[in-house]
Amino acid sequence: MPVLWAKGEAEALCAQLNNEGQVDACITSDSDAFLFGAKTVIKVMRSNCKEPFECYNIADIESGIGLKRKQMVAMALLIGSDHDLHGVPGFGVETALRFVRLFDEDQILDKLHEIGKGIYPFLEGFDKAHVDDLPSPSTQSPSVARSPHCSHCGHPGSKKNHSKTGCNYCLVDSLEFCMEKPAGFVCECPSCEKARDLKAQRRHENWQIKVCKRLAAETNFPNEEIIKLYLSDDNLDRESADPKLEWTEPKVDDLVDLLTYMQNWEPSYVRQHMLPMLSTIYLRKMASSPCKSLLLCDQYEFHSIQRIKIKYGHSYYLVKWKRATGGIVSGGASHKPELDGESRAEVVVLDDDEEEEEATVNIESSDSLDEPDLPQVLRDDDQVFLLTDEDIQLVNAAFPNDAWRFQEAQRLKDAKSRSRKSKLSLAESMLETPKGPRPSGVQLSIKEFYRSKKAAGDEAGKKPVVEGETSSSRAGSRRSPPVDLTKRMPKSLRRRLLFD
Repeated sequence: MPVLWAKGEAEALCAQLNNEGQVDACITSDSDAFLFGAKTVIKVMRSNCKEPFECYNIADIESGIGLKRKQMVAMALLIGSDHDLHGVPGFGVETALRFVRLFDEDQILDKLHEIGKGIYPFLEGFDKAHVDDLPSPSTQSPSVARSPHCSHCGHPGSKKNHSKTGCNYCLVDSLEFCMEKPAGFVCECPSCEKARDLKAQRRHENWQIKVCKRLAAETNFPNEEIIKLYLSDDNLDRESADPKLEWTEPKVDDLVDLLTYMQNWEPSYVRQHMLPMLSTIYLRKMASSPCKSLLLCDQYEFHSIQRIKIKYGHSYYLVKWKRATGGIVSGGASHKPELDGESRAEVVVLDDDEEEEEATVNIESSDSLDEPDLPQVLRDDDQVFLLTDEDIQLVNAAFPNDAWRFQEAQRLKDAKSRSRKSKLSLAESMLETPKGPRPSGVQLSIKEFYRSKKAAGDEAGKKPVVEGETSSSRAGSRRSPPVDLTKRMPKSLRRRLLFD
């Protein structure tokens, strides 16, 4: 990963690289990156969750609230920023946004300079007036005279005239039938609309005068140093850094040695956590320039796609990697619980100059959301396989033929599943209790069968009472119950007789 040194703010250099197209986004929690010229900002990084980060684009800001880079710089000058914590007193977000929207991006900073010098910028086509020479917002000119309105219905015309000639708006002939105006009635006649528009215009002009006087009263406004800082496009310290961005291969062995020395981590533990990153880099290479001889970690070749896996609300391919002949197992884990309550990982590691050995890495037990998904190791006879979770689009681009075969197999599997479900639903609908007689040849469910047999047995067991026969005479008869001859039959034969 290249390391660059900035002359001043780190966000300024990140934004410059993003604006020049050398990087895709800036990862920062500081929203000043947009003022420095960034196009895409990523913030609030969270691992292992459905939404791992928040992404903001300058195009969305421009289309959503209509602000561009220089207008956001003006917002920072008004409400404050990291370089001016206080801003202009009396300016909040809504007031600043309303004021900035009065000017285009190319005009806003020049207009702020004029206001800072005391010039009122809203008189187009006339001599520039000084802010102090403008009338105070409190001294308002008299309101515009409007035509008389009826106090009963609120429409143009006096109440006296309406009582004689009626109201044209109410469409009646006399005041007796004139409609009484409801609460909150607003007349929409031309004179009233003109008076309202003029009143709103004067209120807006008074607000502009008030804001401009507040800005003109500030010393050193706008701050030229802050403007140059935000609009600078030369933030790279070229004496201490190479301006070229070169993305090289990760030096796995050096990183393993560093973390083994600095963190006391086992080499196998480092390798197994690096494998997801290395597999992503490998898939990107295969997508850009396919090469059959290229292996993952110089040991594993792509074998197959096992299934689609849903993780944190996103879909992934569970990819199976096969260890090539003479390859090296760089890292793998199979978790097993221990009696002491800790989580242990059993890792098989084999380096170029080492023999195969088993290393046990102790990992402190923590929340499952904080632990990354480690690759699984599978052994089949003399072959070794790895299972990793990979991005679907990346695998489709790297191995299009294998991905197409997997997708076709999935479609066939889904079609069979739908066909089986439709047959089951049809059978269930046929087994439901029908309104008419049940068709012959359809087997009853176990509950329906026993209910029908029980009801038939109860009806058969009811003996008709003979007239004159008393309960005592019936009780005195000691006739033996009828013998069920079917009990002597084999069980299979009885089942066939019961189920017809």
